[in-house]
This record gives sequence, C-alpha cells and structure tokens, in this order.
Amino acid sequence: MTEAAQNLPLLLTGAKRWFEDALEASMRAAGEQPVSSAQAQVFACLDAEGTTVSELARRIGVTRQSAHQAVHGLVAMGLLEQIPDPASARNRLIRMTAEGTRVHHRAQDTLAVIEGVLAERIGRQATTALRDALTLPRGEPPVVEAP
Repeated sequence: MTEAAQNLPLLLTGAKRWFEDALEASMRAAGEQPVSSAQAQVFACLDAEGTTVSELARRIGVTRQSAHQAVHGLVAMGLLEQIPDPASARNRLIRMTAEGTRVHHRAQDTLAVIEGVLAERIGRQATTALRDALTLPRGEPPVVEAP
C-alpha cells in the first residue's frame, strides 16, 4: 500500500513545530524561562511602542481571550508590561520589559542559528529558496471548488 503524500499545510505545520521545538529546547538549555508557542507568537507581533490585546489577537489569528491569556502569562514572568494607551483611556498597551527585550533578542539570535542548522541539513540553496517562496505575496485566500 502506498502512503498518500502529506498536504502542504501539514508539511508547513511540521516545519514550524521543528523550529519551535528547537527554540524551546535551546532556550531552556541556556537557562531561559520556557514560553509556550502562543506566548512566542505574542513577541513576534508586538510593536516597539506597544500593542493592544485586541490587535495582538487579530495579528496572531486567535480570540481576544486567548491572546489575553498568553499576555497575562508573560506579564507574570516579567517579560511584558501593560501601560496606558495615550490614544485611548479605555485601552492598555502591551510592550516588552527590559528583560523581555533581552529574551526576545536571544530567541531571535537562536532562531538564526537554528536556521543555519537547517541550511546545513537541507542545503543553503534550498533554505534560501524556501525563505524566498514564503515571503512572496500570496494575495487574498482563494475560494475554490474541488473538482
């Protein structure tokens, strides 16, 4: 019996998980506090001047409640802080603390090394082609009918 080829979304999910597992293990080995995948996504979506929880939820593609839970955990760890939003008395902005900035930079540096390991394993040309392909504009998601 021949196994069906994995679809592209499943392959992309597996690749993302590989990076997340490598980052988590590397940061843990370096003595850093472990953060969940959802918490790591919060860091990736923050603006330097701060971002509202609602905007974080939109950028990550989760509910406001899920984003709030991730933020709350990071605030408790001392990596993020909430400050008043100068544009709105009703909102609070989420931004990195000095410790959060340090950890974020370390994670970014670690990801660069992990990407280098991937390039060693699959080839620099393949890694560059993958990065190039994933940064091309895809346009709006299509609505299609299966044949």
